Amino acid sequence: QWVYNILEKKAEADRIVHENPDPSNGFVLVPDLKWNQNQLDDLYLIALVHRRQIRSLRDLTAEHLPLLRNVLQEGKEAIVKRFGVPGSQLRIYLHYQPSYYHLHVHFTALGYDAPGSSVERAHLLADVIDNLAMDSMYYQKRALTFPLRADEPLFKKFQEAGKV
Repeated sequence: QWVYNILEKKAEADRIVHENPDPSNGFVLVPDLKWNQNQLDDLYLIALVHRRQIRSLRDLTAEHLPLLRNVLQEGKEAIVKRFGVPGSQLRIYLHYQPSYYHLHVHFTALGYDAPGSSVERAHLLADVIDNLAMDSMYYQKRALTFPLRADEPLFKKFQEAGKV
């Protein structure tokens, strides 16, 4: 609901850094709640796409390339304009598994060791775009490994199923 409240401007409208209102290829860029916006060393923003039916990396196909390219390009442009941080100093990625199932993209300062920015969970947006350009169904076919903490509900499901 938090995501929908932001997209509908019922919450955090004053925190929006950039919005592309296109319902198919647009998104809202907001500072992540983990970032206090007082310094750039731990810069952290989230792009929330307007399309509600895209839940995670697994749902992406080549059809979504215009959306993903918009997020990448416009996100970098908005961050350099507002915060003076160039795209070359950003880590731009998606999580798999995500913490919530509405497609969102993380923009963090390159030097910031953000939670979940490690290779086991983070998929660079530029790589995702390249993979989908090569094979529209890349993320439906590819095996994706990911870490789970012992206290996560999904880990418990794997335990119950005898898969751990």
